[in-house]
Amino acid sequence: MKMQWIVNTLGIMLISLSLSAQVVSKDSLNMLKQQKESLEVSKRLNERKLELAKLENQVAEKTAEVAKTAEQAQKSADENGKAAAKLSNDAQDRKQAKRARKSANAAERDAKKARRAEDNLASLKKDIESLRSKIADDEGKLSSMN
Repeated sequence: MKMQWIVNTLGIMLISLSLSAQVVSKDSLNMLKQQKESLEVSKRLNERKLELAKLENQVAEKTAEVAKTAEQAQKSADENGKAAAKLSNDAQDRKQAKRARKSANAAERDAKKARRAEDNLASLKKDIESLRSKIADDEGKLSSMN
C-alpha cells in the first residue's frame, strides 16, 4: 500500500512538472533566430574584411612584380633585336644564329612571364572588387537586421 502511494505521488509530481514547464513564445524564438542570423552575418563580414586586407596587402607586391617582369621582357626584346641585327649582317654565321635563337626564346619566356604577372594582378583586383561588393551587401543586411 505504501509502495502504491509512493508511486502515485511520484506520478503526480512528474505530471505537475511537465505541466509547469516554461512555454517559449514564438516571438522569443523569432528574436533568437534573428540574433543567430545577425551573428552569422557579422562573422562572415569580419572574415571577408580580413580576407580583403590580406588581398590589398598583396597588390603592392603584385604591382612590383608586373613592373619587374615588364622591364625584364623589354631587356630581352632589346637583346633579341641586337642579336637579330648581328645575324642579319652575316646570315651564314652559325654562332650568331644560335645566339639569336636563344635570345628570341628568352624574350618569348620573359614576355610570357610579364603577361602572367599582369593577369595575376588583374585577377587580384577583380577578387578585391568582388569582396568589397560582398562586404557592402553584408553590411546592408546587418544594418537592416538591427
